[in-house]
Amino acid sequence: MKNNHFFKTIFIACIATMVIASCSHKITFLTSSVAPAARGYITVNDDKNKNYVIKVELMYLAEANRMNPPKKTYVVWMVSNNNATQNIGQIKTTSNLKASFETVSSTKPTKVFITAEDDASIQYPTTAVVLSTDNF
Repeated sequence: MKNNHFFKTIFIACIATMVIASCSHKITFLTSSVAPAARGYITVNDDKNKNYVIKVELMYLAEANRMNPPKKTYVVWMVSNNNATQNIGQIKTTSNLKASFETVSSTKPTKVFITAEDDASIQYPTTAVVLSTDNF
């Protein structure tokens, strides 16, 4: 009797782990030559409306005006599964060099990267890529 309960508990735990793992992806940003101290990751979760919740957490990212040349802001970009690149928002660092960002997309991202820009509403990224993920 105890054996059946043990296996049932293990089975339920395995199923719960698979469900949680299938809904959430944590992707670490690659080390940057532009901002080598910067660290961070993104998580992508499905929501109840079948959208994708994209969260960015960054540490040790200097203010954009300290870049060389100085910039006004950081922009977060998403590449979707149809290879379209989209500006999904602006991210600002705080005085303690931390930043976070969250948005929702109806399209599943396959890559996320951050550029330093002079205009937050820019439609195409410049070549100043500060952080990037691999394709996922």
